[in-house]
This record gives sequence, structure tokens and C-alpha cells, in this order.
Amino acid sequence: MNDNQKKKTNKTIGKNIRTLRHQHGWSQEDVANRLGISIPAFSKIETGVTDVNLSRLEQIADIYEIDVVHILALDSEEVEQQPSNLSILQKKLVDRESEIVNLQRKVILLYEELRNAKTSVHA
Repeated sequence: MNDNQKKKTNKTIGKNIRTLRHQHGWSQEDVANRLGISIPAFSKIETGVTDVNLSRLEQIADIYEIDVVHILALDSEEVEQQPSNLSILQKKLVDRESEIVNLQRKVILLYEELRNAKTSVHA
């Protein structure tokens, strides 16, 4: 395989991996964390800068619960699906709900401290 073919293959595989990531509504950070690599390293895979070895492809396929063949066989002309606004908003909502719960806990603890402090002053 000559260099041009190799570059084209890497770009196609990277595009297919990016398509899968978008279909799942995941960020590059989400996938990089699951792979145990840095975000820039994962970005290089998606852009075709890095050659992807078979073990890395198997890792990626496992994350998406598909066969390696599926990653290689995705139609390169397939329209890339963007994560739906709904999935993006759902993820943001879950994150915000978690923040709210943590802040509520802090408020309750501070209220209890304040109440205990008043009780000890009056005693």
C-alpha cells in the first residue's frame, strides 16, 4: 500500500470512528477516557493522522459494542449524523441535576451548622 492509499484509509477509518462517536452523542473526551488515551491522541485517530493498529480498533469496536469489520465497512459517503439536540440537552440536564444535588447538600449542611451554632449560643 503506497503512502497516499494509507493516508486515505486512515482518514476513512477516522471518519467512521467520528461518525460512530456522533451517533452515540459522545465527546472526544468521553471516548478518549474510555480508551485510556489523551484527547489529542484520540483526535489524531479521528482525523487520520495516526495509524490505528488492530488492537486499538478492537478497543474502539468494544466501546461501541460492534465488530471491527463494522468500523472498516461503514460507507465513507454515509451522511455523518450529528448528535441530536435532544441527546446533547439530556446530557447537560443530567450534569446540571448532579450539580444541583451537590449544592442542595451543601446548603443543608450549612443550615444545620448555623442551627447548631445558634443552639449552642442559646444554651
